[in-house]
Amino acid sequence: MAAAQARDAEAYEPAVARLAAADRSGLVLGAVVRLLLEETNPDGLDGDDVRRVLAGCVRSAGQWWPEVDPHVLLVLLASALGVYEPADDEAAPGPAAVAGHGPLLVADLLALTRRPLAGYLEAAFAEVARTELHD
Repeated sequence: MAAAQARDAEAYEPAVARLAAADRSGLVLGAVVRLLLEETNPDGLDGDDVRRVLAGCVRSAGQWWPEVDPHVLLVLLASALGVYEPADDEAAPGPAAVAGHGPLLVADLLALTRRPLAGYLEAAFAEVARTELHD
């Protein structure tokens, strides 16, 4: 996450590889994105809000990480909001794409809150654990 926040392309590649190899990193990233979306949009999100988040992230990340893929970001946003079903998508992004794009969304949304990542991570881990316990 630090590499995405610092916009450090050189440090980002190895960080993405580590994140892609981490078990359940996509679930945690999705939970963090959802928490950040809820906080930055307390009145809820509509299509314009999602477009704004997506366009802002693409613009911001595209300045330092040319591999940014708007489709993957959109899938991550939709997943975080619970409106995406990977089983229905023949071209669903894999762990490497999720690991490469999730931190971009988190860094962009964190910049809006001006709060540290730690609290969101704690809440996300707790949410994932709670969900797995009840499944």
